[in-house]
Amino acid sequence: MKKLLILLLGLLLLQTSCSHSASVPGNHADWVVSELHAPSSDKVLVACHRGDWRNWPENSLAAIESVIGMGADIVELDLALTSDSVLVVCHDRTLNRTTTGRGLIAEIPYDSVRRCFLKSGHGVATAHRMPTLREALEVCKDRIVVNIDKGYQYYDLVQALSEELGVTGQLLIKGKSPVEDVAAKFARYEHNMMYMPIIDILKPKGQALFAEYRDKGITPLAYEVCWSEYTPEVEACMREVISGGSKLWVNSLWPTLNGGLCDDAAFEGDPAAVYGKLVDMGATMIQTDRPELLISYLRARGLHD
Repeated sequence: MKKLLILLLGLLLLQTSCSHSASVPGNHADWVVSELHAPSSDKVLVACHRGDWRNWPENSLAAIESVIGMGADIVELDLALTSDSVLVVCHDRTLNRTTTGRGLIAEIPYDSVRRCFLKSGHGVATAHRMPTLREALEVCKDRIVVNIDKGYQYYDLVQALSEELGVTGQLLIKGKSPVEDVAAKFARYEHNMMYMPIIDILKPKGQALFAEYRDKGITPLAYEVCWSEYTPEVEACMREVISGGSKLWVNSLWPTLNGGLCDDAAFEGDPAAVYGKLVDMGATMIQTDRPELLISYLRARGLHD
């Protein structure tokens, strides 16, 4: 019975953690959170994948500052945990690709990670260091919403840190966990981060997860929908997401996530043929590797402030 009560409370939290008081936004992050809770808004929020990695090392403080300066709404970050339990901002499990160091981050203490230099997108060493999540959140506080991608497994650590810094309300974490697992985790806390399920709608696990949310009558704040080919199943999923009262997040990163409607196609051709189609599909949140191009297109259409 106790387990059932916890589960029911968790399900309630999963639904109501996305509620937002009708207060006047006091900063850009507040405005973005208000938009996240306004599924009928026609404004399109721009999420920047690993920050401005084309001009700065990915997941670096400089990459975050750059997209804030562009006027982006969300910065996507990835997390890893050092051997002495320090959360750092890094996409990979190892230091090999993004830094001058080598080895599994989980087997290396933070002091050793800190001595490594981040590499540019061309693999050249820079003067930048891998930031901790604390450092990143301090930069982002009140300025931009933070989307934590690779990091749901560290929910408890992130939750504790976000509460300490007072930024829990501007964090959006996502994952592919079953509804009951998410609900049980949320039930442990009075305040929670925003949560968004990832739906690979053309894959059996993605279809099953989407069906689970529908069958339980749960309306998430938003769904991230991924597809390799635009099929009737994809179109139906998107329509159901929007009609159900959730925001629709799509990725313009690489072709297998969007049926070819990717940033490179927009950059090399006509942005309207790519970003315009995503907007026409109902997307009001787009994650991009070319934030300047996307923001410019959206502003020209009056879809981004």
